[in-house]
Amino acid sequence: MYTTLISAAQLAQQDRAHCIVLDCRFQLDNADYGHAAYEQGHIPDARYLHLDYHLSGSKNGRNGRHPLPDGQRLAVDLGAIGVDADMQVVAYDDGSGQYAARAWWLLRWLGHEKVAVLDGGLAAWKAAGLPLDQAAPARNSRRFAIRAALQQTVDADAVQANLEQQSFTVVDARSADRFRGVGETIDPVGGHIPGAANRFFMNNLTAEQHYKPAAQLRAEWEALLGEGFDPAAIVHQCGSGVTACQNLLAMEIAGFHGSRLYPGSWSEWCSDPARPVER
Repeated sequence: MYTTLISAAQLAQQDRAHCIVLDCRFQLDNADYGHAAYEQGHIPDARYLHLDYHLSGSKNGRNGRHPLPDGQRLAVDLGAIGVDADMQVVAYDDGSGQYAARAWWLLRWLGHEKVAVLDGGLAAWKAAGLPLDQAAPARNSRRFAIRAALQQTVDADAVQANLEQQSFTVVDARSADRFRGVGETIDPVGGHIPGAANRFFMNNLTAEQHYKPAAQLRAEWEALLGEGFDPAAIVHQCGSGVTACQNLLAMEIAGFHGSRLYPGSWSEWCSDPARPVER
């Protein structure tokens, strides 16, 4: 069972009768990119999941750019592509792994433990000389049952209350410039949640876009948060709750279990002018 990462070689040897591959390719500035790229070539038998349509819920202007999907609806979507309790799931994209990590986190949120991210993404699959396919996989619907969550969340009210209570530490996964409020181009307000720490999600990866070794990740997280920190007292956020999932995955790889996600993240936080901003 793979619960964090799987290599291209390991995925190639998986029995597809018991393994579902999710293609999660996406580009923020071109919502049609992922599906078009999927049709041009994907890992054999992979199913495509769209960040906006499958891995996010409806926006109302106050709940962020990528609010969590309805859990029951996502469960139906997963069952329709063949995922059930016994299925190993592997997610990949062709970027820095953030969209695959979002799928990984969501499945764990629904209680599915057997889910991993393809380390190095589609580039690693190609580099290993493994084939791509254009054929649509056969449909084999199953029942995906929601179980006890393996990942937890906090909401904006809890983050607001924490400004005084200081019961957890918020870690922002955005770039250092966006964290400082410099050159913000995605959200209407620049800055960060007061008191937050900053860990750019790309810092979890090597130059080749693989995750760093567990020991190195552990040392880097301890350098940021202090040796012996309590993972349960860490809440991750980013711009919209997507790249923060990569920090959550990195902590799991490092052996730090139990941190939580603030799904609305900065795009939700800054939508209310009454909430304080630090720069």
